[in-house]
Amino acid sequence: MQSLFRPTAWAVALASLLLGACSTVQYTVDDGRKVNETLLANLRALGHGERALRPAIARSAALNDPDCSRQWELPISVATSFEWEEDDRVAWVRALQVDERLTVVAAAPDAGLVVGDKIVEIDGYKKKDSNKMLAELASLRDDGDPFPVKTAAGKTVTLKPFQVCRGYTRLAPPVTPGYQDFHWLMSVHPLDIFRPQITPDEALWMVLWTQGLSEEGGARMKTYHYSKEIVSTLFEVASLATGLNAAAQAAKVAVNQAAQAAAAAATKAAGEAAAKAALEEAARRLAEQAAQDYVKKVGEEVAKSVGRQAGNVLRDTFMARVGMSVSSLSWVATTAFDDADRWAWDRIGKIGGDPLAGATLHQKLLDQGLVSNAFVLDEERLVRYSTLARQTQREDMLAAVLKGASLEAFALKLTDLPSASDEGAGLAMLSESDEAVPSAPAGATGSGGLIDAMLRMPLETGQD
Repeated sequence: MQSLFRPTAWAVALASLLLGACSTVQYTVDDGRKVNETLLANLRALGHGERALRPAIARSAALNDPDCSRQWELPISVATSFEWEEDDRVAWVRALQVDERLTVVAAAPDAGLVVGDKIVEIDGYKKKDSNKMLAELASLRDDGDPFPVKTAAGKTVTLKPFQVCRGYTRLAPPVTPGYQDFHWLMSVHPLDIFRPQITPDEALWMVLWTQGLSEEGGARMKTYHYSKEIVSTLFEVASLATGLNAAAQAAKVAVNQAAQAAAAAATKAAGEAAAKAALEEAARRLAEQAAQDYVKKVGEEVAKSVGRQAGNVLRDTFMARVGMSVSSLSWVATTAFDDADRWAWDRIGKIGGDPLAGATLHQKLLDQGLVSNAFVLDEERLVRYSTLARQTQREDMLAAVLKGASLEAFALKLTDLPSASDEGAGLAMLSESDEAVPSAPAGATGSGGLIDAMLRMPLETGQD
């Protein structure tokens, strides 16, 4: 009779399977379903960007620049599809191997982790809520001490934070791929930059340029508007996570607000002609008045050398190209773009990079018509860039990069410039004093932008 009550082998196996199913969390897999192809393409561009930038960020640490403010970085970037819609989660898996867990999407060569690794434990901390895991990772990063992480495959790796110059280089969320924002703590760049394949040196230029914008324009931006009122905010997490859903939705709102503000400004300007005049006035303010006559001459030469369409683009300032759909704080940042160019040029060679990487990136984006970003140089920035090339005997190489155009078209002679005391030269002083802060142009959104909003947005996470 006892044998009637003895569990059989099949019963034990069934019970084990049932218990295992109850204890195993199911994560999204690519089941082959149709997904949003635009989102998929944006995610792939995001992945290319992260894989290019993360090693470059690690390279920038070798500067050990004593003259800059510092931020902590990690040798990896991570993403999660936590809280995204089901179809979108499948797109994340298909494009980047990312599911609801913290997933490595880019890594420096010596990071110890590779793309696709799932982080399930951080220094003994483990939560199902990926937002809480991100907050813990951000906190440990900013402490600066090495700490262990464990992957889903059971591997334990020690992550070592490292210091770089202030100014996180981050990318637009995949649902708003064209979004860009400039702040002294972090800049967000659009995904179109990574539609072409960029080189390691071009990625390094992006990183150094972003850090240079923080160093050279930070005081000016702070003078215009300063606030960091809450310590634990969405900013800390967004500075770490790639494609964070909360930041993506916030960026979507910010883009809509910018579009509404631009539309309202155009309507208020009483017609298309008046709106165009207001845009031209904003562009004029961005240029240093002292170089206006010379820049006009450069524009004519550029048009002859690289074609009418390219010449027209080069005559447009950054603000004119993006339709003024950026925050007023970002507008202030644009007054330091040329200073960021010089900052990156002065440093990239020190860590084995090519100072002409800024020019090759410019030409690559220009050739594909991808001009709504900070790395396509307008005429005035080209003039200044060519001066740096001439000072370091790289003028022939620069001419070759710029489609063989005569370097004389870009050679800035100081004697051609009117003095700062001449009438109309007041805006030239912007590059000499961080205290000089321009008023926002007509049509700017009038807000601090997404980054500034995240600094004051408390991080809310769900239950475990």
